[in-house]
Amino acid sequence: MTKKLAFRMKLIPGNEEEYEKRHREIWPELVALLKESGVENYSIYLDGETSSLFAFQEITGESGSQDLGTSPIVQRWWAYMADIMETHPNNEPISLSLKEVFTLP
Repeated sequence: MTKKLAFRMKLIPGNEEEYEKRHREIWPELVALLKESGVENYSIYLDGETSSLFAFQEITGESGSQDLGTSPIVQRWWAYMADIMETHPNNEPISLSLKEVFTLP
């Protein structure tokens, strides 16, 4: 069964192009980890006016990317992204889970 997850994150203003560049060059080992963990579909959208990011995932397991924080690959990615995003002291992006309120029937 596929489960949907959505969450919001925030860029430090002025880093929109760099964020897109880093994701165009996403590490193959991170992609492999996400897929192995059951993340089937993962998209991130940018609101350029507010520097807010909206992320959407479809997963086949019990957890999504937000639950992979103990992985050394994810920890390296967080450290790599920490200079352009709002993060916790451990470099984990500050994210807010979003409640689904509508799905097209």
